[in-house]
Amino acid sequence: MKTSRALVFSAIGALVAAGSLSSPAAHAADKEKCYGIAQAGKNDCAAPDGSHSCAGQAKTDNAPADWKYVAKGTCEKMGGKPQPEKK
Repeated sequence: MKTSRALVFSAIGALVAAGSLSSPAAHAADKEKCYGIAQAGKNDCAAPDGSHSCAGQAKTDNAPADWKYVAKGTCEKMGGKPQPEKK
């Protein structure tokens, strides 16, 4: 039982790792950054204001400096902005 459980966790880990290795070019082709729509802990990368430096570190929902990749042309329909707010 322990062996099959370890095998399942290994397979899940491999799938997660493979997904995180996708190139940024794949994102750029059909997606755009959308600021102000990311939920706490679910942003896609660093905030341009320097509040954090990595994905998954958003502290609040819909912070203007946090972003997610969305399908091109859908950002503003979702209530976001394609560019970060200027200070």
